[in-house]
Amino acid sequence: MNYHKMSLKQKGIGLVSLLMWSVVLVLIVITSLRIAPAYIEYSAIKKNLSAIAKDTSLQNMNLNQIRLAFSRRAQIDDIKSISGQDIKINRENGRVILSASYTAKIPLFSNVSLSIDFEAVND
Repeated sequence: MNYHKMSLKQKGIGLVSLLMWSVVLVLIVITSLRIAPAYIEYSAIKKNLSAIAKDTSLQNMNLNQIRLAFSRRAQIDDIKSISGQDIKINRENGRVILSASYTAKIPLFSNVSLSIDFEAVND
């Protein structure tokens, strides 16, 4: 009888619940680890666009020289999603505005993949 009263007071997570939450947590971690490189590359692209736009020596250069400067920086930072030819260049009020749009396709498992649209614009 004492055992019955003690078991009613016990609370906690059961084995089945623990396994279910473990599976959910593992799926979230795996997805995050696969998505992280795409966001790191996006950050590098945005950083390079801002650095090129702020470079005073590039303000008076033509479009091909600006694209070449991005290609050099992209090679150093190992950017593979876009090239210098994918950059859109506009001049507004004496400022150079650089932007790039691209889609990253990330395979998750089997035939399931995730498609993320990125649009990087210099600040």
